[in-house]
Amino acid sequence: MMFYRAVKKLLLIWTVAMLAAVSAQAESATPTYDEVVLKDGSRLIGTVMAAKDGLMTLKTTFAGTLSISMDQIVSVNRRNPVVVLLADDTVLRGTSLIINQENLVLPDSAQTYPIGDLQALNPEPWELGNGYRWTGAVSFALAIQRGNTDTDELDFKLHPVWRSKRDRYTVKWSGEKDETNGEESADNWRLVGKYDYFLTDPNYVGLIVSAEKDKFQDLDIRYFAGPYFGSQFYDKPIFALSGELGLSYVTEKYNIAEERQYWASNWNLHITSNYLGGKSALYFDQAGIWSLEDTSDIIVNSTFGLSFPLKWDLEAAAEMLFEYDSDAVETVEDLDQTYKVRIGYTW
Repeated sequence: MMFYRAVKKLLLIWTVAMLAAVSAQAESATPTYDEVVLKDGSRLIGTVMAAKDGLMTLKTTFAGTLSISMDQIVSVNRRNPVVVLLADDTVLRGTSLIINQENLVLPDSAQTYPIGDLQALNPEPWELGNGYRWTGAVSFALAIQRGNTDTDELDFKLHPVWRSKRDRYTVKWSGEKDETNGEESADNWRLVGKYDYFLTDPNYVGLIVSAEKDKFQDLDIRYFAGPYFGSQFYDKPIFALSGELGLSYVTEKYNIAEERQYWASNWNLHITSNYLGGKSALYFDQAGIWSLEDTSDIIVNSTFGLSFPLKWDLEAAAEMLFEYDSDAVETVEDLDQTYKVRIGYTW
């Protein structure tokens, strides 16, 4: 009798243990989702992946990955632990997250911060000071025409960037080579290397080295180097503006005209906007050289463009290029205009 009772008790204990294990397994298998409430009353359920540059990324089962502007969010309840990077570079690891009425609430530490203090949610390693992030783009524009006029045109552009918490390396290489009826009609390239060292946000200092050649502008080689001061004046997805102003020493060698060397002021201006929505981008780039010895001598290269993503990290863009040289040789126009459509790969 006692043996029967002992066996019955053991069976009961085993049954309870098994039920508890099954319940725990079912609970752990049930996905936990985060909740995002917008100002228009919308309630989105998914997984908050990251937040940076005024945008929060939410992965959903019904609409894929969404990018939500932070100024449209009323509240966020992030159930799983996250890594939080604050504006003062404080890193909070393994904490849950609540955003309520533009306040960042960290229940695990019982602290509250203004939402503006959130620099990044689940930041990348380079944002925490570990190594570099490598991004860039390579693109080509090819045109082949046969008929009354046989034309072959090839344009290329390469733009890799290595960025760390403290500094940045940039390379820009572009060029064009064209033939018309078997004769060369364009042969030019430009190569720029830059190094930026970040000071107190949003300012930085840097060094630029540039070289370019344009056979049909009588330019055998133009190269210059010098330091500059830069600033990220405004940095929002809807409008980002950065500019640089520096001093450089320029050397120009021509096929016909005489060689020249002079001190100059150089500048760079970069503007982007996602105003059209999606992942498209309007952009404007301008680079200029202004002689300090002859103030009537100025060189300005400007690019207006619209880029938009395709599949598999491919990107298409339409561009207008305006290249102005006030001191061009007599047989060459001061202003050169180019319109092109290019397709490339981004990473």
